[in-house]
Amino acid sequence: MQTSNAIVNSVSIGQKIAFGFGMLANQMFPAILGIFMVVLIEDLGFSGWMWSLIFLFPRIFDTITDPIMGFISDNTKSKWGRRRQYVFIGGLLMGLAYIFMWQLYKTDGVEYNFWYFFLWSLVFYLGLTIFSVPYVAMGYEMSDDFHERTNIMAIAQWIGQWAWVIAPLFWIIMYDQDWFPSADVAVRELAIWVAIPCTLFALVPAFFIKSKSTLNEDYEPLNLANVGNSLKKIFESFIEAFKIKEFRKLCGATFLIFNAFNTVAALTFFVIVYKLFNGDAGASGIWVSMFGCLGALGTTFIVIPAVAWMSKRFGKKKAFMLAQTISLVGYIMLYFLFIPGKPSLYIIALPFFSFGIGSLFTIMMSMTADVIDIDELNTGKRREGIFGAIYWWMVKVGFAIAGALSGTIITFVGFNPDLATLDQQAAVDGLHAFFCFFPMGGTILAMFIMRNYSITEDKAQETKAALTEKRK
Repeated sequence: MQTSNAIVNSVSIGQKIAFGFGMLANQMFPAILGIFMVVLIEDLGFSGWMWSLIFLFPRIFDTITDPIMGFISDNTKSKWGRRRQYVFIGGLLMGLAYIFMWQLYKTDGVEYNFWYFFLWSLVFYLGLTIFSVPYVAMGYEMSDDFHERTNIMAIAQWIGQWAWVIAPLFWIIMYDQDWFPSADVAVRELAIWVAIPCTLFALVPAFFIKSKSTLNEDYEPLNLANVGNSLKKIFESFIEAFKIKEFRKLCGATFLIFNAFNTVAALTFFVIVYKLFNGDAGASGIWVSMFGCLGALGTTFIVIPAVAWMSKRFGKKKAFMLAQTISLVGYIMLYFLFIPGKPSLYIIALPFFSFGIGSLFTIMMSMTADVIDIDELNTGKRREGIFGAIYWWMVKVGFAIAGALSGTIITFVGFNPDLATLDQQAAVDGLHAFFCFFPMGGTILAMFIMRNYSITEDKAQETKAALTEKRK
């Protein structure tokens, strides 16, 4: 029978911070990648179908590689444990690929640059999978205590949130000719300065997170002769995971909140510029960047500490419900505080608005760790890698769908960025309405799904006691 690495209740602050540095890398790479991607169309001439393929194909790629990596990580026999070596290899691979994929020159032509970027991006996403799936599983198995799990995820998310504070500043740097003559030159150089520290952050968990040897564990053999059986086991693991009703609730609620948020996040630039500044991007100054920066700062210093406290005080489900209710208030405030010519008013809504997406992963990742205990009790297997792969696969699918929905909303309201606001006031108002009310719909549906979530602290303690007895 597979055994758990989670043998202590309390985890040192040093271990939590080490895990948090991995989260900073896990979020910083994609956060800045999303900003750099604009250069492909604006400065290098990529067409719409090229953008779509670059955006969607890696997510399809992930649907294959993530569960495979989860299975490999869960069944690795090594004196270093199941995760650390993959976190190390994946961190190095995605750092190197990140540098190489942005070495694009206009003189090489659009077609060459497309295929060059496309192939290197697959290497980057492969490295991200090799790193992130075992890394997330590390967090799930660091403690078996109900509240300590939330503390681990809260500290990790607190550190990781700095990626979203820093990333919007790259909008300013990239297009400031005092820094770089053009944005394509900017991304070539900035990619290096992003990749080096982020790679170092990614390697911290590999060196400093404790893990025990798994050389003598009874795991599935990882060899070519067992490939067919391994693929069968991966498929069976998916089925067994989704048989757990509470895990289905976590995946569904995350999908709805994350998908709805990211659908309208892509509209932020248009809503601020056209609703608040009458379509004058130059006049908008730093207010587009400020929306992301201040929202992330609110998450860092208000949302995550508050949610960690609420979770300990009221339980995880009630903390989730309360945080999402506060976010609904924030979305309503954003609708009334987006007043033309008065951008500073939206700052009032940001702390409330940030409770939605800002609290999501702190609570949900902690809840997932509780579900993994139930899976072990049911199956005798410890599968943090598989559960992490499934959960984050839902996030990635939601992100891909969000990209498509953003374009659909723009088309539906009839918005045209080439027209002045006065010529399309109804379309701008429509974008603003979607920006506020679409994520409200996703949040309300997610709260409906989670209304009967049943893993309380008492039930988690019962599961823990049963596991302790079963492992004997």
